[in-house]
Amino acid sequence: MKFDKKYINTRITVIVVIAALLMVAIVTRAVITATAQNEKWKKLGAVSVSDTMELKPNRGNILSADGQLMASSLPDYKVYVDFLAGIESIDSIGQNKEKIKVYNSEQLAKKDTMWWDNIDSISIGLEKICPRYTSKEYKEQLLKGLAERKRYWEVCPHVVLNFIQYNELIKLPIFNMKNRNRSGMVVELRNNRNKPFGSLAKRTLGEMYGAKDSARSGLELAYDSLLRGEPGKKHRKKVLSKYLSIIDKEPVDGYDLVSTIDVSMQDICESALREKLHELEASMGVVVLMEVKTGDVKAIVNLVRYDDGNYYEAQNFALAALMEPGSTFKTASIMVALDDGYITVNDWVDTGNGICNMYGAKMKDHNWATRGGYGPIDVPHTLMYSSNVGVSKLIDKHYHHQPHKFVEGLRRVGIGTPLGLPFNGAADPVIRMPKEDKSNWSNTALAWMSIGYETQIPPISTVAFYNAIANGGKMVRPRFVKGIEKNGEMVDEFPVEVIKSSICKQSTLEDIQNILYRVVNDKEGLGKRAGNPYFHVSGKTGTAQVAGKGGYKGGQNEHLVSFCGYYPSEEPKYSCIVAIRHSYYVASGGGQAGPVFSKIAQRIYSKNVTTDLNLAKDSMAVPVPSVKTGNVMAARYVLDELGLKSKGGGYEWGTASINGDSVNFHPLQTSDQTVPNVMGMGARDAAYALGSRGLKVRMKGRGKVVHQSIAGGSRVVKGQTVLIEMN
Repeated sequence: MKFDKKYINTRITVIVVIAALLMVAIVTRAVITATAQNEKWKKLGAVSVSDTMELKPNRGNILSADGQLMASSLPDYKVYVDFLAGIESIDSIGQNKEKIKVYNSEQLAKKDTMWWDNIDSISIGLEKICPRYTSKEYKEQLLKGLAERKRYWEVCPHVVLNFIQYNELIKLPIFNMKNRNRSGMVVELRNNRNKPFGSLAKRTLGEMYGAKDSARSGLELAYDSLLRGEPGKKHRKKVLSKYLSIIDKEPVDGYDLVSTIDVSMQDICESALREKLHELEASMGVVVLMEVKTGDVKAIVNLVRYDDGNYYEAQNFALAALMEPGSTFKTASIMVALDDGYITVNDWVDTGNGICNMYGAKMKDHNWATRGGYGPIDVPHTLMYSSNVGVSKLIDKHYHHQPHKFVEGLRRVGIGTPLGLPFNGAADPVIRMPKEDKSNWSNTALAWMSIGYETQIPPISTVAFYNAIANGGKMVRPRFVKGIEKNGEMVDEFPVEVIKSSICKQSTLEDIQNILYRVVNDKEGLGKRAGNPYFHVSGKTGTAQVAGKGGYKGGQNEHLVSFCGYYPSEEPKYSCIVAIRHSYYVASGGGQAGPVFSKIAQRIYSKNVTTDLNLAKDSMAVPVPSVKTGNVMAARYVLDELGLKSKGGGYEWGTASINGDSVNFHPLQTSDQTVPNVMGMGARDAAYALGSRGLKVRMKGRGKVVHQSIAGGSRVVKGQTVLIEMN
């Protein structure tokens, strides 16, 4: 075959010339871009990349000592629709020469068609997900938003969707589109701090406020830096006419906090205290339960009475309330005198007729008017009888001219030692030291200080002192957190911290331990009602007058009654304080706080000696759980996850019954204009059902609702309070 060399050479020449011209054009363009148009492209680049945005990490959970969830950030969702999403618009000049939005009519028609084709299935799906409205009502309100071209139209009006409901929503037509610009779905994600056990240890766990990510109090604030995690960073960049989210730094989720709180012990303590508070119509009550060897706070209860007569966790009195401790303080006074060698357990003091003149002021025993005093008694009986006269005479006799030595002794034995707790607002004991010129001191100061007045001690300090007595004289710092976890594994454990290796001499400790045992177990001891028939208890009663607005002599006074001790006496495992403030006509630490201590001690003791129920389990049985009246969708989701059968549904609220190996649901008739019947519901569902109708809710007890103050079916009066009692 003969080739035409001239033709081939011509073509090659043309290709080379074109390539050279393209090369020159590219180089020229690059030079112009780098020089003449440099500023233009810099500005354009700056516009294409938005400001750096923060990626929030997930806040860590707070767990109980046995791994139960006590505080967690759970997502909920508000869902809206932008009916103009993805539709182009231009500014047009109207007759009045004002700019108006004119939207692409073809795109609007497609958007309308898309919604009309799917509106029925969407409405039916919404009714199943959130049965607060019917499918007809959902259809009407969605079509209204579409007709009015709303840009922020609520899908489920006045409803916040939970995680389960949201996952069902995004399976519906239109909402299942990956391209949000086409569907128009706008999701407002919120992380609410949830406490599955309600009020249990609420003040100690702490609160969040502000943007739901700002710690306010309790463990949330004390360990905020660990719980919070580290935020990440991202920015948006325009690439090929599309904006992409580019992550510069991944967020690091917060650690989980493993607290020392035992949920069942917390519940036992709260129930026992709440019952006594109602009986006395008390204004406030506190319980702190500690593990002797470790100082682990297993339960901490702070209840205050509100105007409705119920009790709520509102302030952390156990840590922050400075109180005159009364007679529980006498133990420290006698310990100081024993340790200094000024008295022995064999010494006697004459209490006379129960009233004596102390530098112009009258010191009285509680029985001075009825019994006429105790007469001569030995040192142990000064605590067994809780004799004001006996204790104050002993202390004044040996320390009146050297009160500083007595105060130094109080600090030495630990009752006045700051505990250094990590909580914001936690108070240190206030025990004043006399100045050299005694300008802040009076002749009566020492006597009244020795019996628990003229000092201010938070309950946590009192129980830490008694815990040291139970712990062989070793004072440990109260511990609220055992360690931190990451992905279910313990990454750091917080050690037991020893504040004082020994609070007193061994002989002094043995004398005090013997006296505290006799306070409860001897017939003459005032702490008998704190005792128990199954094990021995040691401790001390306390009764103190709390001054009203007019001081001790004016206004209505209250009393602070308390009992602080430990058990079992022979091998102490737990120490506990019960303190109650009330204006009841009779005040008795042994008779009012003692029984609460006894009930708590016995229930916790029995908790640890139960038989393993697995031994009685029928391996052939298929257990079907009891399901409370309430949210049917949530209940069915749980049953499905457990692989259990259920029938019924398509409505929000219902009752449940067990039929063989299946749970059958039945609808509850509800209306927004009537008070719902919440009998049989759990606290969460009852509160939601009532609150969603504009009613305020007050709760009493735990378990299922057994009574509601406003009957179901009554007309709703927004703002009205409904008291629900649970059992």
